Amino acid sequence: MLSKTIVRLAIPVAAGALVLTGCGGDEGGGGTTYKIAYQGPLSGQNVGLGENMQNGIQLAINEANDSGDYDFEIEYVPADDQGSETQATTAAQSAIDDQDVMAVVGPAFSGPANISAPLYGEAGLAAVSTSATNPTLTEQGFPTFLRAVPNDSAQGAGMAEFLAAEGVGSVVVVDDVSPYGEGLADVAEAGLSEAGVTVERQSIPADTVDYSNAARNIVESGAEALIYAGYYEALAPFATRLSEAGFEGIGVSGDGSNDDELINLASDAVEGWYLTCPCTDATQEESTQAFAERYEEEFGIPPGTYSAESYDVTNMIIEQIAGLNGDVSRESVHEALAGAEYEGLTKTFSFDEQGEFTQQAIFMYQIEGGEIGYVGAIEELVGG
Repeated sequence: MLSKTIVRLAIPVAAGALVLTGCGGDEGGGGTTYKIAYQGPLSGQNVGLGENMQNGIQLAINEANDSGDYDFEIEYVPADDQGSETQATTAAQSAIDDQDVMAVVGPAFSGPANISAPLYGEAGLAAVSTSATNPTLTEQGFPTFLRAVPNDSAQGAGMAEFLAAEGVGSVVVVDDVSPYGEGLADVAEAGLSEAGVTVERQSIPADTVDYSNAARNIVESGAEALIYAGYYEALAPFATRLSEAGFEGIGVSGDGSNDDELINLASDAVEGWYLTCPCTDATQEESTQAFAERYEEEFGIPPGTYSAESYDVTNMIIEQIAGLNGDVSRESVHEALAGAEYEGLTKTFSFDEQGEFTQQAIFMYQIEGGEIGYVGAIEELVGG
């Protein structure tokens, strides 16, 4: 069992014109460069979620390099898996093959994580995901996978608790036939049944061309609420067809849909929808407001879903590297991360023996006036 190591939070410098620096191996100035990779969707259908995380990672790296606090440089390495299981092996291998990569933030999505985690384990390379929430990921014995986010057992249960507290009597739970969607839907369905709510379960693939029939069937079922377990790119056309079919129930989706691109794609069709996330709004929380200002100054947009959490995890990795005092290897970095207790801006990060995150808070958002607004912790909303 690894001992816990309490690590201080680096105080970042103010972000001005920040530039990524460093290259692999030893620098001409005598310093060493270590690399941190990110595996997630940097192209494809869900690129918005991937860019949220990438920007947080880049900001942390920029600030560390500019701070003068370290005798090494950090370089960012993108590993684009398009959020797809078919691209996961290639993305993971690109990070593994770069011997200067000491840790990976990600994989972002549960499906690619399930494929990539064994590869990272064989390479002794820590993969710290800020967003892959399928509960089974930490049950399979992947040796170097760490989850820095509450899993869907917490998120699905939170959805069920919220709708039960709203007095809803019947719910249709729809998954997108992905590992993430199915895992989230399973937990939500079980929680609703346990609360005495009538549940109908449906599976609608994310690549469905026309959601018209599915939408009509849900409206005709008379369900008072709908939970959609999937990503924003598929929810947008589905919600549009639901609106056209006259659905007037409560709509709820999870962190895979919690992105402004959902509103850009679906417009008024998602007005009033609730979105859960194991992440807080970095623009609203006092502890993250300074970060949010630096982020917007650098990238021209506010931080999005998992931006701040990815920033925190990147800083945690950098601090562990610094604490090794030059004895840096993939194995030593993983061991340090697995035993760390790190006080970030968003939460305290620590892991149990399976690599599971030790906190389970879930937060609620709602789309109002064409914007995603922060509502608060579900536990507080339902009086738990």
